[in-house]
Amino acid sequence: MRQKSIFAAAALLAGLTSNAANATNTTSAAEHVKPSASSAPVGYRNVTVDGVRIAYREAGSPDKPTLLLLHGVPSSSRMYDGLMRKLGDRYHLIAPDYPGFGNSDAPSPDNFAYTFDHLAQVMQKFTVAVQAPRYVLFMQDYGAPVGMRMATAQPDAVQGTIFQNGNVYEEGLGAMWATRKPFWNDRAAHEQAVRTAHLSLAVTQGRHIGTDPAVEAYDPDLWMDEVAYLNRPGQAAIQADLIFDYQNNIAAYPAWQKWLAAHQLPTLVVWGKYDPAFIVPGAEAFRRDLPKARIELLDAGHFAMDTKLDEVAALTDQYMQVNRKAFAAGK
Repeated sequence: MRQKSIFAAAALLAGLTSNAANATNTTSAAEHVKPSASSAPVGYRNVTVDGVRIAYREAGSPDKPTLLLLHGVPSSSRMYDGLMRKLGDRYHLIAPDYPGFGNSDAPSPDNFAYTFDHLAQVMQKFTVAVQAPRYVLFMQDYGAPVGMRMATAQPDAVQGTIFQNGNVYEEGLGAMWATRKPFWNDRAAHEQAVRTAHLSLAVTQGRHIGTDPAVEAYDPDLWMDEVAYLNRPGQAAIQADLIFDYQNNIAAYPAWQKWLAAHQLPTLVVWGKYDPAFIVPGAEAFRRDLPKARIELLDAGHFAMDTKLDEVAALTDQYMQVNRKAFAAGK
């Protein structure tokens, strides 16, 4: 087994500001997580899917409700390590690294299509390989387009949805997305600039902190590890392919919204309000299709668990407890 992923994940959402219908504050949410005598152990495992070795983390017993944790960019399952240790004594948590990310294999784009369609297909097969037929989807950033493709392809597998700055509404796209449109319209003319920016220290650091004034709350290792990962051989091409393909996620938003409205699964939306990429209106937009969803805004950036791990763990635990009978029945 390979060593832990070299990049961290998360400067999302820092501070709990509930919506009016589901008001809870940061302190009360955290208090609902019962302290464990010790953190739950996490296993670091591998499985092969279509000839690609997929690294993943696993905590908890498979006879308990399963959470499938899908990471963002340029992160990996490492972003969920703390959450898994906090909740692994009461749930079954599985967090894979996508191909090209973390400790999974990173085949050349010449031999592997780095599209969100393909990542979702691999993750679907991954759930079969690890014998996880039913699960709650926990989706952060890139996890949303991967997870929503999985949900629409195999709806019976999905028991519920948690979106942590995982956007599926155009209202949630911040101003930075306007800079992607020239790349999507003329890849050759803009690719080098996109690659340079995406692999840079400044952009990687900014992705974590966003507009959060609490700069000193962030561990610099979060982005320093990610920059090291991003600058490994072959990564520039992999990341550019996915950034180019992201336009297809936005085109799919209406279909995903329709799916959410039709299925009305139990849903938790946890959003970092200091995230300049996926802004707060994207969280609030879920109310249109999921009027019963719980929407929580945190005083944080793009990766909430960097600074608000206790709050995210508490909200996740509350969500799982409220729906425990339904989730247990679906095992």
